[in-house]
Amino acid sequence: MPQGETKVGRVMAQVAMVMNLDKCIGCHTCSVTCKQTWTNRSGTEYVWFNNVETRPGQGYPRSYEDQDRWKGGWRLKHGRLVPRSGGRARRLARLFANPELPSLDDYYQPWTYDYENLIGAPLGDDVPTAPPRSLIDGRPTRVTWGPNWDDDLGGGPEHIAGDPVLRRMNEQVRLEYEQAFMFYLPRICEHCLNPSCVAVCPSGALYKRIEDGIVLVDQDRCRGWRMCVTGCPYKKVYFNHATGKAEKCTMCYPRIEAGQPTVCSETCVGRLRYLGVVLYDADRVGEAAATADERDLYEAQLGCFLDPEDPVVRRAAEDAGIPHDWITAARRSPVHALISRHRVALPLHPEYRTMPMVWYVPPLSPVVESLTATGHDGEDPAKLFAAIDSLRIPLEYLAGLFTAGDVAPVEAALCRLAAMRSHMRRVNLGEEQDPAIARSVGMDAAGIEAMYRLLALAKYDERYVIPTSYTAELPGDDADAGCGLDGHGGPGMYAPDTFHAPPGPGPQPEHAGASLRGRVNLLNWNGRGRPDGLFPGGEERT
Repeated sequence: MPQGETKVGRVMAQVAMVMNLDKCIGCHTCSVTCKQTWTNRSGTEYVWFNNVETRPGQGYPRSYEDQDRWKGGWRLKHGRLVPRSGGRARRLARLFANPELPSLDDYYQPWTYDYENLIGAPLGDDVPTAPPRSLIDGRPTRVTWGPNWDDDLGGGPEHIAGDPVLRRMNEQVRLEYEQAFMFYLPRICEHCLNPSCVAVCPSGALYKRIEDGIVLVDQDRCRGWRMCVTGCPYKKVYFNHATGKAEKCTMCYPRIEAGQPTVCSETCVGRLRYLGVVLYDADRVGEAAATADERDLYEAQLGCFLDPEDPVVRRAAEDAGIPHDWITAARRSPVHALISRHRVALPLHPEYRTMPMVWYVPPLSPVVESLTATGHDGEDPAKLFAAIDSLRIPLEYLAGLFTAGDVAPVEAALCRLAAMRSHMRRVNLGEEQDPAIARSVGMDAAGIEAMYRLLALAKYDERYVIPTSYTAELPGDDADAGCGLDGHGGPGMYAPDTFHAPPGPGPQPEHAGASLRGRVNLLNWNGRGRPDGLFPGGEERT
């Protein structure tokens, strides 16, 4: 390889998302449209594939970020990545009774109202009401929690004390909570590069698609063990109590395959979501996820992403079977631009080591308002940069969300956003431009204006750059085998012959594997007699 040429391993493509938190107004339109599309049926009453949380707050389900309690994601053990929920032996011992699951009360008791009592009440002196009824069993219930109970500080300090990120901060910050700036945080499945939900699934029902990186649940293979619910640190895998199957955000894959944005993106009032293709080196993911210091995980994941403008990367992508239009889309990707080129987007909780692929532009708005309220010029660069250190929402809190506690990347991203505001005000007012503003954040005027166009003016086809689907056929890979990273030495994945749930009755798909034949499906056993295949070996083996 010539000197200076990029060294590229196994190139893969992923459809990823970036959300600009400065634009989220907390209207929940994304949540409602997602629910009406994907979870408006029996068994999913409590399920929100997309939810909008108010931060600081406990989130949904309650305190989902407390991995000491819920055991989600990965941890390092003797330098090796292992699921926080334990190895195969520990999970096997808890197969039929997993205590590390959120209860319905941790999510919330879904409810409706008895409207019939309101509209059908006989004439009388008392005003009729519509009392709340549980959507689960129809019985009268009390409304005590919801998917965003913290909305507009509604939870109050006694509830906010349960925020796992806030709990790690110093006492002074917690005591001054009522003065803190609140912001909204929309969340969907992260469709991680190193998904722990895929790794801990006993039946191999969860898989990561090779062609676009979307993580899905094979409903035919799912046995309802719910290990995936525990394994996901973001608690974005749910159990459908009506079907006995796991369900999760699908990244609206039928729309993505047709080159259309997700429902939550399409209907977003604030136009804060961006969708695009990111090229990455799959051979680097395992090493990046195993980075010793949690604070280095952000930079480690950045190191997995590849520059689609590099001719070596483009050749390697073509050799890997990635179509030309996907490579072109990666070059136009707004997600790649915000993450790698402008470096203003950050991952949510990289310390979980799942390598998340839904990133966030942190909120800057409060610093401008707070400066203006004190009589200062909110767009003056000198005052703006100095004020970032004293944001009403502490940098430490944002760092606890996006960079495993490392304040420097958060401050750098906010300074770039502040520089963009100062530079563009001069442009829009016809004032003389100051190149020092851009240089102070490691950018130039052209780069700042390109970032401004993307964050403030981008049209529909600039925010959503999604090529139509294709079938990936990588050398030595079986496209039906599930996760694209689930190969020999794949990052965070187990070998295909590790334990799986027994197959159900009837013909088995080819990917079930010869090692599953002859085993018994205990979920279909009535408990009487000895089912064939209970004790493998001898004449019972096929």
